Amino acid sequence: MVELAGIIILGIMAQWFAWRFKIPAILPLILIGLLVGPIATLFTENGTKLIEPIWNGESGLFPGESLFYFVSLAISIILFEGGLTLRRGEILNVGPVIVKLITVAVAITFVGAGIAAHFILGLSWQISLLFSALIIVTGPTVISPILRNIPLKKDVSAILKWEGILIDPIGALISVLVFEFIMAGQGEAYTTTALIEFGKIVLFGFTFGFTFAHALAFAIKKKVIPHYLLNVFTLATVLGVFVLADHFAHESGLLAVVVMGIIMGNTNLPNLKELLYFKESLSVLLISILFILLAANINFEDLMLVYNWETLILFVVVVFVVRPVGVFLSSIKSPLKTNEKIFVSWVGPRGIVAAGIASLFGLRLMGQNIPNAELITPLVFTVVLGTVLLNATTARPFAKLIGVYLTDSKGILIVGSSSFSRLIAKYLIDNNRHVVIVDNNKSNIENAKKMGIDAINSNIYSEDLIDNIELSDVGYLMALTGNASVNKKAIENFAKNFGEHGTFRVISSEEMENPEENPKEGLFSHTDDYIKLVNLTRRYPKIHEIELNSKEHYNGLIEISKGNSDIIPLFIKDNEGNLEIIPSDSTSVEVAEDDKLVYLGKEFEKENSDEVLEENTLKA
Repeated sequence: MVELAGIIILGIMAQWFAWRFKIPAILPLILIGLLVGPIATLFTENGTKLIEPIWNGESGLFPGESLFYFVSLAISIILFEGGLTLRRGEILNVGPVIVKLITVAVAITFVGAGIAAHFILGLSWQISLLFSALIIVTGPTVISPILRNIPLKKDVSAILKWEGILIDPIGALISVLVFEFIMAGQGEAYTTTALIEFGKIVLFGFTFGFTFAHALAFAIKKKVIPHYLLNVFTLATVLGVFVLADHFAHESGLLAVVVMGIIMGNTNLPNLKELLYFKESLSVLLISILFILLAANINFEDLMLVYNWETLILFVVVVFVVRPVGVFLSSIKSPLKTNEKIFVSWVGPRGIVAAGIASLFGLRLMGQNIPNAELITPLVFTVVLGTVLLNATTARPFAKLIGVYLTDSKGILIVGSSSFSRLIAKYLIDNNRHVVIVDNNKSNIENAKKMGIDAINSNIYSEDLIDNIELSDVGYLMALTGNASVNKKAIENFAKNFGEHGTFRVISSEEMENPEENPKEGLFSHTDDYIKLVNLTRRYPKIHEIELNSKEHYNGLIEISKGNSDIIPLFIKDNEGNLEIIPSDSTSVEVAEDDKLVYLGKEFEKENSDEVLEENTLKA
């Protein structure tokens, strides 16, 4: 009982530590596992581990292979949760790169790492290729915390995120095929076995994942499942699909749950957010337990087997040769720049799937007295721990060094997806600005997406947005809802994270009545509140530009707009296309010759504009 409680307590403490110091949680989790496991044998009185995961006749938490059954079920939940977070819209520009990373780069890693292990460590070809198959996967549990802490272009983040989740079942599939090869022997017996296993894994994985995803989505939409049972019912379904698929084809369960997660995550489901919150919390708990258990399960003698220069050389080849070759060949003719390709090459941490399957296969092969089988688990753990340590400590400075770190956050977060918010967002996007709209109204979000705008259905009272990698380049915040308290709360919550260059909100009706108390974060003008903006968008749903020749010309047009309820100034656009948001104190804006005034509503009448120009000329 003490051991079980200790694992959970230590795991959550490690998660908090990782959050506090902005590092992947897997790093402290593995270190804790090693401390309470193999390292503990050096200082305990009878040379035993503080936590013994597998029953050894005297102590242990799990008898026989039940630890690995638990690991498999836990991984299925983690991968399903990962699949739920994948969105088709994230890969519009880089879809081909992701496809090549999970095909071409996988083949390069499999062959390259296998050759390296064979010639550097002198392992048999079978064990070498099993090792290379196991380290194909890049762990989503490791990559996500790294991406949350580094502001990157959306495309780069999307590539690493999608690769980390999609590659897990592929790596597991290849590992199973190699394992079957070792168990079946060489020649015709293996060829037949491999082809049958491959076909079964793909067939049952996709079939069960696709079928049950649509069945569960249908049940949720028709409210067949009561709200209070939704989360646990989904959990039971995921476990059932995993076990069922795995029964028909070993390791097809991983593919089934990923397919199921992706389909459900891209279906317009009610209560999807609640489902994600529950699965995310469960995944955090399971990851905390799993890494401690798997690290503690390693024996100190196994660690010493790979404590040599040959292992270090193999690690260097895998990380600094094989991975970059795979990434560069997969991104030929892609929109990625060279420095972005280098960064994707650098970030390739291995995670829970590699560690879990390695532990299972290592034990089974040792039971069959396969030569070098005892090296599989410590070798894979060395790569997992080494890549996590490398990426956790160097990803941020390396991103700055090669120039992929977004130092100038020009992205704009708009809170509220009303008609005029969408109109403004579309104009900004057409002028090469990254814009994301946030609203808790699903209908408004769908309307924004139809216009090609990145939109997130979320509640601004939640802190989830802070960890959203789609917002890593945001430096401006515009709160444009009809609720003054919501606008103020948005600025209060997110100014620090998303308002580096400015936070703005539409003024309230009360503030509009008292222009003398103009709020510093007021937007556009002190005579136009949310209601005026919505009504004007309904009458004149178009944004115009007019060229300026001086600050006086700008001031004159602003005065005209104050007396004309059909015109609301929005931005100043310079001759290079850069946009500056006009605050409610519109006179504070700097204007240069050839700048343009961007405004919403009815076009300025030519006579009025000419009058302003003539007055400025006479004054000059």
